[in-house]
Amino acid sequence: MTDPAVERDAAEAASAFSHPPAAPDATAAYGEHPDQIVDFYAPRGDRAQPGTARSAPLVVVLHGGAWRAPYDRQHITPFADFLARQGFAVANVEYRRGSSLPHQDAAGPVAGRWPETFDDVAAALDALPELAAGCLPEADPGRMVLTGHSAGGHLALWAAARHVLPADAPAGWRLPSPPLLRGVVALAPIADFTVAEELAVCGGASAQLLGGAGAFAARRPYADPAALLPTGIATAVVQGRSDIVVPEAVSEAYVAAAALAGEMVGLTLLDGVGHFPLIDPAADACAVVSEEISQLGW
Repeated sequence: MTDPAVERDAAEAASAFSHPPAAPDATAAYGEHPDQIVDFYAPRGDRAQPGTARSAPLVVVLHGGAWRAPYDRQHITPFADFLARQGFAVANVEYRRGSSLPHQDAAGPVAGRWPETFDDVAAALDALPELAAGCLPEADPGRMVLTGHSAGGHLALWAAARHVLPADAPAGWRLPSPPLLRGVVALAPIADFTVAEELAVCGGASAQLLGGAGAFAARRPYADPAALLPTGIATAVVQGRSDIVVPEAVSEAYVAAAALAGEMVGLTLLDGVGHFPLIDPAADACAVVSEEISQLGW
């Protein structure tokens, strides 16, 4: 007998991935590796002011896919295009993901690279103001909002917490002061690695990202958003209650950790919504996400 939750998830994924890829208006490199690139989408729609310098908030999108090689930024381009049609300037960031080679802790492609996945996100965010000025003059880096889905939600939360990383964090990761962000909107993020591993989220992807079970405890303080609090950055989490990919408990654990650290994180729980509608332009949940970003960006 088919599990209704699995059927729902499959149908939601099919809808989210049914949209054709949306071509960017410009692409720029932030490093020499082929994956170190950013696609830019110019704002359009009622709020857009074409040709006006720094007229639109800059939304930085970090895609999900469990940090694994087969899942690149292409699957989230319809979402990036959707945000551009809401009047935002959008930067869709690519980064190095896991190898396609077998891994001792994985049945399939390994999740992420240590430290390259984090190196890339840090480098991309540091380079974005200059890249946007050259590729997308409408973008206002002073009104930057980070958003990311699933594993990308983790990376968005991590990027906003670079100033609270341990002092001995790898070179290029730690910032001396808080990043200039309006805030973060994390979508079904893998935001608490301890709970994610307890629930075997994405086949133990969190441990793989950190280099395997043997490295998990030592590296978690440098990588787990739930261990990098408080940030002082406005943060909102949007989560589907019916999500079986990254369950609600992961987001709730992060919000609880923030509260213990003296920080309030907004949590929007959507009834009858799973993992993929949050990035599906055809889904009502995507409009909720856009509104959360608007609350910070505009």
